[in-house]
Amino acid sequence: MITVVGIGADGWDGLPAESRRALEAAEIIMGSTRQLGLVPASTAERVAWPSPLLPALPALMEEYADHNTCVLASGDPMFYGIGSTLVRLLGASRVRVLSHLSSLSLACARLGWPVEQVEVVSLVGRPPAALNAALLPGRRIVVLGAGVDSPSLVAGLLVGRGYGPSPMTVLSDLGAAAESELRSTADGWVASAPSSLNVIAIECVAEPGTEPLARVPGLPDSAFEHDGQLTKREVRAVSLSRLAPLPGELLWDVGAGAGSIAIEWMRSHPACAAVAVESRADRAAAIRRNADALGVPSLRVVEGRAPTALDGLPAPDAVFVGGGTTVPGLLDRSWAALRPGGKLVVNAVTLESEAVVAGWYARLGGDLVRLAVQRASPVGSFTGWRAAMPVTVWSVTRKDQP
Repeated sequence: MITVVGIGADGWDGLPAESRRALEAAEIIMGSTRQLGLVPASTAERVAWPSPLLPALPALMEEYADHNTCVLASGDPMFYGIGSTLVRLLGASRVRVLSHLSSLSLACARLGWPVEQVEVVSLVGRPPAALNAALLPGRRIVVLGAGVDSPSLVAGLLVGRGYGPSPMTVLSDLGAAAESELRSTADGWVASAPSSLNVIAIECVAEPGTEPLARVPGLPDSAFEHDGQLTKREVRAVSLSRLAPLPGELLWDVGAGAGSIAIEWMRSHPACAAVAVESRADRAAAIRRNADALGVPSLRVVEGRAPTALDGLPAPDAVFVGGGTTVPGLLDRSWAALRPGGKLVVNAVTLESEAVVAGWYARLGGDLVRLAVQRASPVGSFTGWRAAMPVTVWSVTRKDQP
């Protein structure tokens, strides 16, 4: 049994009695150098975390498996903390967690913000672009900082996305005697945080003319960098409704083009993951830029031609084929890879790709629809309808057992 003890910036004085007793009885105390310095001297052996920590953690736990071990965690160990990592590694039955106030709870208490109405974004070990998906007018966001430069990075990102007027409050060393607070707007921010232990509270205010990007499927086509190889807005919304993303699911976006399907899949919920497979290097680079701009920098981009490029990828919960339908073996490989209950959605535009889809539909059934979109455009001094190429959308669910 590993005991994980949450500790705040106020150190030993802020610990409840149960946490103190656990540390006093420990043979081994693990934590960062800063955390270990918060605990009074004792007979316990102190083990500072190695760097990088995660690759070394399994061997470290095994080495001290026969000792009464306490692990120190900042604040709430289960809130972006080492407690969650240890539970994944060892199982919940081997980890005892003694919690403490999280930085989120302390920040909301200082600001008078209801915790349940706040969105949280962590920059610890994550790219700042993850914040982009949370930016919407009127939203309150708490960003967990990853160093003294985090406020400046956040301010620059807000300005770049059209949210420069947003008030920012940087709270450092929450709970400690040295706790401090800095306030400004993103477009007026000039300071670094006085401590690496900081959170950044944002009240999102958009500049005039900034178009908010909703989380529902069907972002404007202009939200994506593309060379024309893009699943258009209306068709994209229908395709994603057929894919029906659920939290924690993985999508393969095959023939990804601009990556719009994979990106909107991931924007539907923070736990959704996706792999975008694209054969052209220039389009793959654009997918990465789109993923950053739209707040899903963890999108995995695989450069290569399917079906070969699909080898070795984790099994998907859904597959979208937006290009390459006629490539021999592509649909076979995609269908075979799906988990039971997984969904395959294929968009076809050409007669040849429609013929392939019709054959699969005859074998497996599913849902087959044809979308015809027309847009109003000038005709001389009048307005008329211009038709886009119709798109056939085939969707089917795999119901067999593995």
